[in-house]
Amino acid sequence: MCLFLVLPVNYYGQEMKHKHIHAESLNVFTIANVKEGSRWLWAHCLTLYIISCSACVLLYFEYKSITKMRLAHITTSPPNPSHFTILVRSIPYSVGESYSNSVKKFFTDYYSSSYLSHQIVYRCGLVQKLMVDAEKICTKIKAVPNGQPSLKPCCLCGGSTSFKVLTDEPETVKDSFSYSNLNLATRDNERSAAFVIFKTRYAAVIATQMLQSPNPMSWVTELAPEPHDVLWSNLCIPFRQLWLRKIVTLLATVVFMVLFLAPVTFVQGLTQLEKLSQTFPFLRGFLKQDLINHVLTGYLPSVILMLFLYTVPPTMMLFSSVEGPVSRSGRKRSACLKILYFTIWNVFFVNHVSGGFLYAFNMLSSVGDIPVELAKAIPNQASFFVTYVLTSGWASLSCEVMQPFSLLCNFLKKHLRRNHEDSSDGLVSFPYHTEVPRVLLFGLIGFTYSVMAPLILPFLLIYFLLAYLVYRNQVVNVYIRKYESGGQLWPIVHNTTIFSLVLTQMIAIGVFGIKKSPIASGFTIPLIICTLLFNEYCRQRFSPIFKKNVAQVLIEMDRRDEQSGSDGRDPSTDAFSILSVTANFS
Repeated sequence: MCLFLVLPVNYYGQEMKHKHIHAESLNVFTIANVKEGSRWLWAHCLTLYIISCSACVLLYFEYKSITKMRLAHITTSPPNPSHFTILVRSIPYSVGESYSNSVKKFFTDYYSSSYLSHQIVYRCGLVQKLMVDAEKICTKIKAVPNGQPSLKPCCLCGGSTSFKVLTDEPETVKDSFSYSNLNLATRDNERSAAFVIFKTRYAAVIATQMLQSPNPMSWVTELAPEPHDVLWSNLCIPFRQLWLRKIVTLLATVVFMVLFLAPVTFVQGLTQLEKLSQTFPFLRGFLKQDLINHVLTGYLPSVILMLFLYTVPPTMMLFSSVEGPVSRSGRKRSACLKILYFTIWNVFFVNHVSGGFLYAFNMLSSVGDIPVELAKAIPNQASFFVTYVLTSGWASLSCEVMQPFSLLCNFLKKHLRRNHEDSSDGLVSFPYHTEVPRVLLFGLIGFTYSVMAPLILPFLLIYFLLAYLVYRNQVVNVYIRKYESGGQLWPIVHNTTIFSLVLTQMIAIGVFGIKKSPIASGFTIPLIICTLLFNEYCRQRFSPIFKKNVAQVLIEMDRRDEQSGSDGRDPSTDAFSILSVTANFS
């Protein structure tokens, strides 16, 4: 519809003599080329209806499918300690009594029929340090023939790693290390957090749905993540600090977004040579050259913006860690949201304004003017975002396939450290917090430019086709799966797509108003209302399944365990008692 209906209408929107297509300006293919009051604007309105309806139908079936997969993941997965375990934080302090005794006494009194056991969280950095050191030593020591050195020298320093040789006499070992330091189960090493294990899944869920005491700030319960998903370092954070940490990280994120306006404004200035030449008159002759013009307005802005954007993911991941989530998936989900908000604001909105800092703040203060301002700016920025799709989209996929950073690290390890054996040190999980916001940003660009500048759609179509192949290969063959989150990122994808649709429709109203077509503007308003109603239906129908567990499913699973003669828990899989002793809580 966009390529075979909207694009010809845009191209022939003005009574003018056209050049050859390869010599035409990109603005000729945008809605800015349609004259005011044109009757052909109904084509844009009709196409917008088809796009919105198709997107809502696809979103509904996808939400329904992923909901079924989430329920199947819960019902068909093998018994996991996290199904029976809750995390208790902010345990009240009792004089003369340990946290372990307090937890046992509390849950024995109030959950006597369902309580099974508990595991207090200890602060034990010494044990973790010993484990890490032992693991490093084991990777360095090689089984070699007699008479050859067991440790390979380093090419950079020319020396070898040396360890102090201890005799096999017990006195030597005793003198070198005191075993009394390993006594972890003491009152000083305990933290006000514990994993409480119940006999059934349903009992564990019920314990997290209710307040445990009249003081909501004590005995705070939530479902425990699976053992490999636990972010152990954050379990020692006092619960009363979490609200302050969230406020601080929110302010830090806003400040970082504001500071990032400087490179975005600089990039925006490169795309507008007229204003750049007015600001710097001595550059007029230099900017008139065709090669300089094409480089400055074409590839250079997108490349500069992409280089600055590489600093965003580690910064947002740091902010998410300070926030205090108790799971790695929760930290990655929080970083994903921060990066998504950051990219939508700095890459999309700020790049469409032309007045720098003050103009961006003025537009943010007057929310009602955003559709009109974007309606004026979007057709003029089509060339920038076409280049952005090429540099940030296609180029990112090629980098994802080649893995240049991992390739460089592997090269240095093999040729400089002379370690030619494959190890699992460099294996990482899929970077959802960086790739999901990138894909959603291109979805937002595709929706907003589908009617305004449909010439960008073939580039986006190629990107999404390549992205499907690349990401599928990476997930299956490259990245490892460290933990399961049960599809928790899908609501972010759904909500962002709905936001993209509504923003596109609001921008269309502004464009139709500029083009003096009140009929098209009037027909677009019901479309916004229907899209919001559809989103509300999905929020009521599917979203609660991603936030809460289904009692019917859990009870049926508990009954199956009871009928099979098992309580559903395999003691060999209960990793909380091991990890809570060996993890580094610092």
